[in-house]
Amino acid sequence: MSAIPESVELGEHAVVYPGTVLGDGCRIGDGAVVGKQPTLSPRSTASREPLPPAELGAGAVVSTGAIVFAGTQLGARVIVGDQACVRERCTIGDDVVIGRGSLVENGTTIGALTKIQANAYITAYSTLEEEVFIAPCVVTTNDNFMGRTEERHELVRGPTIRRGARVGGGAVLCPGVEIGEEAFVGAGAVVVRDVEPRSVVVGNPARKLRDVPERELLS
Repeated sequence: MSAIPESVELGEHAVVYPGTVLGDGCRIGDGAVVGKQPTLSPRSTASREPLPPAELGAGAVVSTGAIVFAGTQLGARVIVGDQACVRERCTIGDDVVIGRGSLVENGTTIGALTKIQANAYITAYSTLEEEVFIAPCVVTTNDNFMGRTEERHELVRGPTIRRGARVGGGAVLCPGVEIGEEAFVGAGAVVVRDVEPRSVVVGNPARKLRDVPERELLS
C-alpha cells in the first residue's frame, strides 16, 4: 500500500485498497471502502483489465459506509456522503458533494462545485459540468433499449447537464438528453428531449414553461 499521510483520518473498519492515493487531510469514515476493483457479471461487456488505483484529492471525505471504486479520481474537498457510491473510471471535480445514498455509475464526469443530493442516480457515461444542482431522487438513464438488442452497445449514453443547470426532485432524464446551461428542470419532470439553455421545463413529457429569471442566473 502507498504511504498514507499522517494527516489522513481513517475510521473504524475502513478499507483502503493497495495503491490508493490519499491527499493530505482526507477523511475515510467508519466502514467506508476506497479503491475496490469492480465485480463484473459473466455477460458484462466491460473491460476486465485491472483498473489503476483510486486517487483522492486533499481534504476529500468518504463518509460512513460509502464506496469509491478503483480507477476513479476525486478532486480536492469532495464529499461522498454516507452510504453513497462512486463507481470506476469516474472523474469528480473539486468541491463536489455527492449526497447520502446516491450512486454515480462508471465512466461519469462531474465538474467542480456540483451538488448531488440524497438518493440520486447518475447513470454510466453521464457528463455533469460545473455548478450543477441535482435534487433528491433524480433518476438518469442511458439505454433506450433497456438491455435488449446488440445495437444498444454503440448507443448507450447518459445525459449531458451543462454548467449551472438545476434538476428538481424526482425528475427523470432519458438517455442522451442535453440539459442546457442554467436550465431548470421542475420536480417530477420526465425529460425526453434536449432542454434549451436558461429554460424552465415541467411535466411529462417535459415542456418549456418560461425562461429562468435573470436574478437566478450565475452569470
